[in-house]
Amino acid sequence: MSLMPRKGAAMPTIPAISEHLGETLATIHRDAVARPVQGRLADYIPALAVVVPSQCGIAVATLDGEVAAAGDAETAFSIQSISKVFSLVLSMQRMGASLWSRVGMEPSGQPFNSIVQLEWEHGIPRNPFINAGAILVADTLVAHFSASRPAFLGFLRKLSGNERLMVNEEVLASESLHGSRNAALAHLMKSFGNLEAEVGQVLDHYFFQCSVEMNCTDLARSLLFLANRGTQPSSGEVVCSQRDAHRVNAILSTSGMYDQSGQFAFSVGLPAKSGVGGGIVAIVPGYGVIAAWSPPLNAHGNSSTALWMITRLAGKLGLSIY
Repeated sequence: MSLMPRKGAAMPTIPAISEHLGETLATIHRDAVARPVQGRLADYIPALAVVVPSQCGIAVATLDGEVAAAGDAETAFSIQSISKVFSLVLSMQRMGASLWSRVGMEPSGQPFNSIVQLEWEHGIPRNPFINAGAILVADTLVAHFSASRPAFLGFLRKLSGNERLMVNEEVLASESLHGSRNAALAHLMKSFGNLEAEVGQVLDHYFFQCSVEMNCTDLARSLLFLANRGTQPSSGEVVCSQRDAHRVNAILSTSGMYDQSGQFAFSVGLPAKSGVGGGIVAIVPGYGVIAAWSPPLNAHGNSSTALWMITRLAGKLGLSIY
């Protein structure tokens, strides 16, 4: 069944799409764990290198309030770069259009932690989802909130409806101790005058947001506003404007899966964001959010099994936006 109707045809209803969704997820999860484990853990962050690689979960939250899940969907994990979606929205709330004079919106075509590209482009990150761009966004939060870390965590708790969300202190310490490349990116932007706060403060916030732990159901619920034109359906709160929701989804489509974004758009066709903790979220406008997790990563830094599960589900339900 496709979400994209023929001209003149009616859009399928959410109940029609969601029928037997729990059974579908259970089948996909069963098939996923039966596959050989592919990829490797993000061992350049030592705290992530000790995660049990066989863990695997998937959840779907729909705009009508339903949540279906399978496997380890309630197990919390380090969201890592998925945090960049939340920080971008929070920054857009405070900065408005002025943010885009300091960070671009184009695909990078380079690894997510590239220093060379940042040097070429005079300290202007190519987009907010590569590391340099997310560090720049972190700088705007440090500059515009008196306490950016509690503000960020409070934002996630409110969106997810889970007041128990916390930071994994072991992951945070590991990030901070082994964050030399991110520090280099921050200092390079500072040298070009594109960082306002002190580098140490910016990195403290950046490592903090990456170390927040959430599970698949938390993530799926928290990002429903992007599937609903900026409004969180459970509360009716306008998290961002319809125009900004469009912009975030557009950048997710082109840059959310790092240098595998084109392949993901070609094969799946959904705005998505991955993190090296093994999580991937995919936005289905007008329907809901898919969140999947499995720690081993492919060569692009994306979870092999989570990618497989989302691809399988999107194909089975016809969820492409194109």
